[in-house]
Amino acid sequence: MHLRHQIVALAIVPLIVAILTITAFITWQSTTLVQSSIDTFEKNMLEAKENELLNLTNLALSAIHDVYMKAGPEDDAAKERVKAILKSLDYGEDGYFFVYDYDGNNLVHPRQDFRPGRNWLDLVDPNGDRVIANLIAKAKEGGGLHQYKWEKPSSGKLADKLSFAAGLDKWGWMIGTGVYLDDVFAQTDAAKADLRENIRMTFLVVILIAVPAVLLVFATCMMITLRERRLADNRLKELTQRVIDTQEEERARLARELHDGISQNLVGVRYAIDLASRQVKNRSENASKAIDVGVEALNGAIKEVRRLSHELRPRVLDDLGLTPALKALSENFTERTGIDVELEAAWQDMLRPEASTALYRIAQEALNNVERHSGATRVEIRLWSERGRVRMTIADNGNGFEEDRVKEGRGGLGLRNMQERMAHFAGLLLVKSGPEGTRLTAMLPKSANRAAERRPEAA
Repeated sequence: MHLRHQIVALAIVPLIVAILTITAFITWQSTTLVQSSIDTFEKNMLEAKENELLNLTNLALSAIHDVYMKAGPEDDAAKERVKAILKSLDYGEDGYFFVYDYDGNNLVHPRQDFRPGRNWLDLVDPNGDRVIANLIAKAKEGGGLHQYKWEKPSSGKLADKLSFAAGLDKWGWMIGTGVYLDDVFAQTDAAKADLRENIRMTFLVVILIAVPAVLLVFATCMMITLRERRLADNRLKELTQRVIDTQEEERARLARELHDGISQNLVGVRYAIDLASRQVKNRSENASKAIDVGVEALNGAIKEVRRLSHELRPRVLDDLGLTPALKALSENFTERTGIDVELEAAWQDMLRPEASTALYRIAQEALNNVERHSGATRVEIRLWSERGRVRMTIADNGNGFEEDRVKEGRGGLGLRNMQERMAHFAGLLLVKSGPEGTRLTAMLPKSANRAAERRPEAA
C-alpha cells in the first residue's frame, strides 16, 4: 500500500469505525430504552386490567351478597336469583360473568348458550391449558388470576384472556369474569413497530450524515495528499537543483584553487627547471640555486594538493575522530585567515561516523561563512554532550545577518546545506544572529550515537 493510500485509510477507517460504533450504541440504547418503556407500558396495562377485574368481581359479589348470605346450601330459589343477577351484569360486548360449579358444570354463560348444563372440566385451549379446571383451582384457593386462550365474542376468534375467579364455597360455585388482552398486545405491537421505524430512521439519518462526512474526509485527504505530493515534487526539484548548484560551486572553487594555486606553482616549477637546465648547460655557478627554487615551488604545489585533499575529505577525521579533525580545521583556518579560533571539546566521542562527518562539514561551512561574510576577528567552537545528546556551538563576533531570511527559507546555500545535514539525523540547527555576532547551534538526537557494544557475558 502506497503512503497516500495509508494516509487515506488511516483517516477514513477510524471515522467509519467510530460512526458504526456510535450508531450501534445509539441503536442499542434506543432499543433498550424503548423496549423497557414498552415492557413497562404492557405491565401497567396488565395491572390496570387486573385491577379492573378485581373491581368487577367485587361489584358482582356485592350485587349477590344479600341473597347469598341469607340463602342456605340447598336454596334453589336463591341460586336462580343469583344466576339471573350475574347474567344481567354485562359490561360491553365482550364483558360478562360466568359461573361453574366445582365439578366443572357450567351454570351461567351469557355469550355462549351451548355451555350451560354441560361439564367442561376437561376443556383444553390451543396451548394445552385446562382452562376450567385451573379457574376452579384458583377459586378454591380463595381467588386468583389465570390467563388462557378463549373465543372473543365480538370477533369470533381466539384471543388471550385474563380472568379472575372467586369461590362461593357454600354452594360449591366458581364465579369469574375476564378481559381480553388483544388490545393490550395490539398497542405493544404498534409500539414495537414504531421502534423499528425509529431505528430505520436512525440508520437513515446516520447514513445521510456519515456518507457525506466520509466523502468529505476522503476528498480532503486526497487534496492534502495531492498538495503534499506537489510540495514534495517541488522540494525534490529544488533539492536536485541545489545539489547541481553545489556541485558547480565546488567545481568552480576547485578550478580557482587549481588555477590560482597549484597551476601557478607548477608554472613556477617549470620556469625554475628551465632556468636550471640552461644554467647547467652553460656550466653556470647559479644552477644549484635555480634547482633549489624549483624544489621550493614544487613543495608549495604539493602542500596545496594536500590542502585541497584535506578539505575534500580529512584523513584525521577517519583516523582520530571529530575532536582532532576540528582542531586541525581550526588551526589551518587561523593560519590561513589570521582569525583566532578557540576550540572547547568537553565530551566523549560517541557519534556514528556519518554524524561526525555532518558536524565537521557544518563547522567547515560555518568557518567559510565567517571568512567570507562576517568580518569577525574571533570564533569560538564548543562541543559537548547533554544527557547523551551531542551539541555543537559556533559563535563569532562579526556583523551578523538577518535571521528572518533563515526562518523564511531564504538563507544562503551553505545554511540550507547545514540545516539539511541536521534534518537527515532528525536534529536541529538553531541560528541566532545580530550586530554582536552570529551563533550556530547544531543539536543531534540520541539516535545519532553509536549503538552500545554488547559486553561478553562471563563464563
